[in-house]
Amino acid sequence: MRVPITLVSAALLAGCGAGGLAPVDSRDGYGPAPPGYYRIRSGDTLSEIAERKRVRLRTLAVWNDLAPPYVIIAGDLLRVEPPDGRSRPARSASRRTASRSAGARDSRVVKTSARTSAAVAGASAASSGISWTWPVKGPIRQDFRDGDRTRQGVRIGVAEGTPVVAAADGTVVYSGSGLKGYGNLIIVKHNASYLSAYGFNRELLAREGERVKRGQRVAVAGRAANGEGLLHFEIRRNGVAVDPVRFLPPSR
Repeated sequence: MRVPITLVSAALLAGCGAGGLAPVDSRDGYGPAPPGYYRIRSGDTLSEIAERKRVRLRTLAVWNDLAPPYVIIAGDLLRVEPPDGRSRPARSASRRTASRSAGARDSRVVKTSARTSAAVAGASAASSGISWTWPVKGPIRQDFRDGDRTRQGVRIGVAEGTPVVAAADGTVVYSGSGLKGYGNLIIVKHNASYLSAYGFNRELLAREGERVKRGQRVAVAGRAANGEGLLHFEIRRNGVAVDPVRFLPPSR
């Protein structure tokens, strides 16, 4: 299964490697990757990297604090060996405490919940430093729900064929249909922390690597699987979904 590659911030990984640097092919213009890391190349997918490194995709996601949609950027670093040299990811003190208090709850659930709560706390248009706009005009047919993986964004009612615009200035890092459940999808990276995603499109107008401006057309709205005219819209902070309504202006 091909999964669109995941957003990994090289800044978060800086200084994590120890020892000498492993040589890598420098034809792509990037420097060497530290031991235990892989330098992401154009065209890579998380599933392909997992297969080559013989690591489960879910394990790679945990090691790198990743959440869907799994989008990575060429040139960034991906941890491909355990953080502590063991076969499983290390559990922090906060996760151990949470696990004890939660009894039999899966520690991965505790971790995901903690990341989501931390991301939502303080997340707002002002804190993002980004000027946002609505990608389309229309009523919200389904709202965001924190912790619910089926409601990681908002679904906006819209007539098929309506232009979909970029919610803010940025660079298109994904344009395709490889992510199950999103249909034709555009993902725009706005800065080191924030990206936005636009799904259920009939047509994609922006190409990967293209710089787009706030309000610029990037797609043409289509329909959801149930035939309803909808745009699925997400904003993610450090890979974690946040409520788009917290960032968008009151009127649309």
